[in-house]
Amino acid sequence: MVSLNTKIGSLELRNPVMTASGTFGNGTEYADFMDISRLGAIVVKATTLNPRQGNPYPRMAETPSGMLNAVGLQNKGVNWFVSHIYPEVRKIGCPIIVNVSGSSIEDYVEVANIVNTLDDIPAIELNISCPNVKEGGMAFGVNVQSAAQIVKAVRKAYNKMLIVKLSPNVTDITQIARAVEDAGADSVSLINTLLGMAIDAEKRRPMLSTVTGGLSGPAVKPVALRMVWQTASAVKIPVIGIGGICSAADAVEFLLAGASAVQIGTANFIDPSISGKIIDGIAQYLERHGFSSVQEIIGALETQ
Repeated sequence: MVSLNTKIGSLELRNPVMTASGTFGNGTEYADFMDISRLGAIVVKATTLNPRQGNPYPRMAETPSGMLNAVGLQNKGVNWFVSHIYPEVRKIGCPIIVNVSGSSIEDYVEVANIVNTLDDIPAIELNISCPNVKEGGMAFGVNVQSAAQIVKAVRKAYNKMLIVKLSPNVTDITQIARAVEDAGADSVSLINTLLGMAIDAEKRRPMLSTVTGGLSGPAVKPVALRMVWQTASAVKIPVIGIGGICSAADAVEFLLAGASAVQIGTANFIDPSISGKIIDGIAQYLERHGFSSVQEIIGALETQ
């Protein structure tokens, strides 16, 4: 029997398979398709200080080997999460992580403060790909200073596991990773979506109401794998790999590149039970190659 146990800093997971924010609802929606308590962890959809309607439709478009989304963080706000969602998800039986988003540093800090009081939420994932409204709409996570500033501020308000989700829309992701590590992040997750667009040639119109959106799915996997590999070599904190993972083989590639865990995103839309199959597939890979623990393959890529 192989061991799939892994750790993200102080957070112990029974296996390295997590679900990505925005692709798995609050977890309970998927209970009809698989035993969700088997998961390493569930990252619930983005939570903001105040309710958000999200962007106008259309806000999703299919692309070759992927999809674009511009949903715009639609949610009912953190107080709704505390009163209506938390009482349900705390019973699931695996770690629940809240993805924290906002449009100002103050928003992030306040949400983190509120989530900090919830005993059965061991971690937050800070979505720094959000636009900073006060600074002209540029995402917090695209420059070293603003990324460090937001992590430092949230670190003061939040005393549990702090995961920072990194944007790939940068020149050098390792610089951002090092900056958030120095500012107090316990872990980094990457990649968030790549900025893309789709056009309807017949109508001569963009396919999304926002013109551009976030690209995810198999199309982004080679970029994600490269960025995870670079980041795992650049920081001392654990790395969580995200981007186009659709099979156990994909997940193993991210672990070999240095990720301590992975998140399954777009694949959940294609097969709602995929995460369970990936857990089983990783175990089979370890058995087939004579490994007794998943720890043996984390960062085990041989480049020479």
